[in-house]
Amino acid sequence: MRYYLNRVGFLVLSIWAAITLNFILPRLMPGDPAASMIAKQAGNINPNALNAIRQQLGLSNGPIIVQYWQYVQHLVEGRWGDSFQYFPTPVINIIASSLPWTLVLLGVVTVIAIIVGTLAGIWIAWRRGGVADNVLPVVTMFGQSIPVFWLGLVLIYFLAFRHPFFPLAHGVSNNISPGFTAPYIKSLIYHGILPGIVVFASTISGWVVGMRNNMMSTLGEDYVVFAEAKGVSTRRLVFSYAARNAMLPQLTSMAIALSTLIGGQILIEQVFSYPGIGFALTTAVSSEDYPLIQGMFLIIAVVALVFNFIVDILYGWLDPRVRRRGATS
Repeated sequence: MRYYLNRVGFLVLSIWAAITLNFILPRLMPGDPAASMIAKQAGNINPNALNAIRQQLGLSNGPIIVQYWQYVQHLVEGRWGDSFQYFPTPVINIIASSLPWTLVLLGVVTVIAIIVGTLAGIWIAWRRGGVADNVLPVVTMFGQSIPVFWLGLVLIYFLAFRHPFFPLAHGVSNNISPGFTAPYIKSLIYHGILPGIVVFASTISGWVVGMRNNMMSTLGEDYVVFAEAKGVSTRRLVFSYAARNAMLPQLTSMAIALSTLIGGQILIEQVFSYPGIGFALTTAVSSEDYPLIQGMFLIIAVVALVFNFIVDILYGWLDPRVRRRGATS
């Protein structure tokens, strides 16, 4: 129990640090973001408009402690400011509309790659020395070595432009009304196939090779050899004795993969004009949309911390030794 309480405390402390850093960074930027925005739009600075935008950004001449307290209070209340680019749309509404696209497509494909790669690594390690052991890691590593933006452009050119099997861009057809309906879901899947292939091809190799190497090391352990000599069934030997322990390093890799899920696939979303967090973030940066950038960075940090927390809990559940060490630290 102490291990889990320590993990919860670390999560809370990390989120607080992310919020504080997100508060400090805009105030360390040179110049005045509000004045820059007004000058870009109108050419001259209206004092009333400048003051209004400074309030939206949470910038004031008051004490820094007061500004920080107001910033945290606004975060808790869901008042993250209004986007400059999509004014007067609130930042939290834009994040809420962009985040599901990234989580559903990239999250589902990444989880599929983890499951398929881990199972493939278990299989080829058990059948080590066979054809799959010699071919599959090489093929998957070739797919991972291709730059994701180049692979995406190649797929778009051959499968969407030259031969229109798939759509060129976007996440859903414009002529379909959003809703939990068969045409809408079909359009979502149809538009997500090409970016899904790119994500899968660029991530599968690490899971295959990593699990294979872990399994090869675990299968040589004395307890596995002893269990095999006792006549333990192959299924139990592979999954209960070898794979469970070999999977522990995979959880660390999974934590890294899931924590970079939201902000790590910006190029893929940009190539396919997919309306996720990465696409919205690049658009916000190019438009100098400071409130939206600030909100995006915060949500990326929080999601990364939550995923790491979930993996820590799974790690402690799979390996009791981790719980004991964590409880005493």
